[in-house]
Amino acid sequence: MRSHTAYLTLNTAQRCEIVNITDRVEAELAKSGIKEGLCLVNAMHITASVFINDNEQGLHRDFLRWTEKLAPYSVDGYDHNRTGEDNGDSHLKRTIMGREVVVAVTEGELDFGPWERIFYGEFDGQRQKRVLVKIIGE
Repeated sequence: MRSHTAYLTLNTAQRCEIVNITDRVEAELAKSGIKEGLCLVNAMHITASVFINDNEQGLHRDFLRWTEKLAPYSVDGYDHNRTGEDNGDSHLKRTIMGREVVVAVTEGELDFGPWERIFYGEFDGQRQKRVLVKIIGE
């Protein structure tokens, strides 16, 4: 069994943003040479997310509005912010949207269902953050 590890760096223009990272993950899969196995993609920051869904901008706006309704931004609204932070909402949004995804690798390609793509969800952005891509297999 072989493995390939890569770190993607992202720096979003907005505090909350959804970024399609599928092409970058597929590029790492191609570099790995792995034809059969698994690909783990995970946000390495506790205020960011990785998830799989449809690449449709209306849906992405819906996700951002929905998470904002569930955990609205508020400097004074979270106990966490009493530590000097202002991102209590971002931790909750990350929990809602998920930390990581695992995708099967079949014949050297990510084995997606119809319309599936991998997204990075940023909830406390405008600075560099990393995403781990770990591919194992043969």
